[in-house]
Amino acid sequence: MKTILVTGGAGFIGSNFVRYLYQKYPEYRILVLDVLSYAGSVHNLPEGSFGSDRFEFWYGNVRNAEMVDTLMSQSSIVVHFAAESHVTRSIYDNLQFFETDVMGTQVIANSVLKHRSNIERFVHISTSEVYGTALTPQMAEEHPLNPMSPYASAKCGADRLVYSYWQTYKIPAIIVRPFNNYGPYQHLEKLVPRMITSCILGEPMTVHGDGSAARDWLFVEDHCEALDQLLHKDLDQVKGQVLNLGSEQHISVLEVAQLVRDLMKSKSPIEYRGDRPGQVFRHTADASKVRNLLGWQPKIKFRDGLMKTIDWYQTHMDWWQPQRWMRHIPIVTESNKKEFH
Repeated sequence: MKTILVTGGAGFIGSNFVRYLYQKYPEYRILVLDVLSYAGSVHNLPEGSFGSDRFEFWYGNVRNAEMVDTLMSQSSIVVHFAAESHVTRSIYDNLQFFETDVMGTQVIANSVLKHRSNIERFVHISTSEVYGTALTPQMAEEHPLNPMSPYASAKCGADRLVYSYWQTYKIPAIIVRPFNNYGPYQHLEKLVPRMITSCILGEPMTVHGDGSAARDWLFVEDHCEALDQLLHKDLDQVKGQVLNLGSEQHISVLEVAQLVRDLMKSKSPIEYRGDRPGQVFRHTADASKVRNLLGWQPKIKFRDGLMKTIDWYQTHMDWWQPQRWMRHIPIVTESNKKEFH
């Protein structure tokens, strides 16, 4: 029986991955460590899991080295999602981003090193935000790292920290850089659920700048499938690798808003706000490396994934209603103007 430690397993992508593992691999034992910040909830975890002998939830912080060591000593695989993850919130309040994303990752990497006799592989979930704005039509793993927000710089620090542990200590690390994920259980501060719930509530859909900033959108189930393949690929072929996960296509923020509105047959107006400080103009993945290594590529087209996501938010209003007050965050722009983004 494999024991998989998932840090941040009650958050958006983490909980989707935990549910994926729980349903697909009944012979695996799953340990979830999560501090249950505003974006995490035990309600995101698999139904019935708390009564199962193959699932344990540990309430705690990844910076707690003693707790991390306790869990690491029982584990064979580590998938490290735990992070503060919202660009706009990092502009408003950045201390926790560096404490969790950088120092928390240092605790995890140290513990992997300490327990290397039983840790088969360590998958670190980084982000495409480490690249900054695309300098090439598609962004390969060799693209320069130019983080443009406190969040991105914290994740960049964590990314390079894990890589340094691979180079120095040869821990069995794999770094994954997913592009913009969307899907069920995503906090309302993020673009896609914010747009969807604006239409449900009949409120204006807010867009930064002129809406031309573009992202490569990846449905969260496709991300989970890629991680599944990484956990089961021959270790010698993946350890020490950095891998992009994306669709290799970009769609602008304005196009997302318009498509959500069309699919929902909504009359919510689109309102424009000032450009967000540290805005990334475009992200487009070059996913050829992971495609060649794993044979993985996204299965779910953006429109189809968006329909699935819309349906989930329409049928789970009780899940997201308590988050309504956190949908917009106050920041001070370059012109010293206070705006809610």
